[in-house]
Amino acid sequence: MQGSLPPEAQEKLEELQNLQETAQNVSEQKQSSESALNEAKTALETLEDIDAESKMYREVGELLVETDYESAQEDLEEKVESLEVRVEQLTKQETRVQEKFEGLQEELQQMLQGGGAGPMGPGGA
Repeated sequence: MQGSLPPEAQEKLEELQNLQETAQNVSEQKQSSESALNEAKTALETLEDIDAESKMYREVGELLVETDYESAQEDLEEKVESLEVRVEQLTKQETRVQEKFEGLQEELQQMLQGGGAGPMGPGGA
């Protein structure tokens, strides 16, 4: 079917497919960031219930390295902050991609329903 489409419609269809792929990638990144954000928030909440003098360790690659309460709290707060910004950016990007997708879809539908055949009719030149 794609072979019988006018070149402009073919272009729009390819753009739609690319946007759909982009939307899926953005959605996956957002889910991953939201998951990491929830983990960091949970760790921060758990940290509040721990005595500040307790021995603590943080994961550095494959190792557990001793750290102090203050450093752990600061690191987690920074992580939460940066992940919140990341999720917000991805949400905005997701919205922009969706709006562009809907606009292109509308253009393609109009092209195929109405004047999309061009001045020389469906057969082209």
